[in-house]
Amino acid sequence: MFAKRLKQMRKKRKLTMQEVADFVGVAKSTYAGYESGYRQPTIESIQTISRKLRTSADYLLGLTDYSELPAEVNHNAKEYLNVEQLHWDGVPLEKDDLDLIRNLLDRVLRDRGLTKEE
Repeated sequence: MFAKRLKQMRKKRKLTMQEVADFVGVAKSTYAGYESGYRQPTIESIQTISRKLRTSADYLLGLTDYSELPAEVNHNAKEYLNVEQLHWDGVPLEKDDLDLIRNLLDRVLRDRGLTKEE
């Protein structure tokens, strides 16, 4: 499974064997051995390959069927509160609810003297 997924992801990302081999720091023939199943990379090499292919090592190893990495989480509450269909434990939050939350957080920052000049 590893060899098959490795080749599929490399082609999906439109990379050559040489490009991946260079990134990993191995000879092209060594990398070709990974894709053919003739050779097994080290754990460190698998991690490096997964970074180059923008996928998880778990996907390459067959531990998950999700090839795409999850999107990075945005930790800015101000931006997050602009997401549609937010809910609190299953109860949908309406516009007025979100406005109240925004005002509360603005007040917290103002009271702490941390407001930004707009």
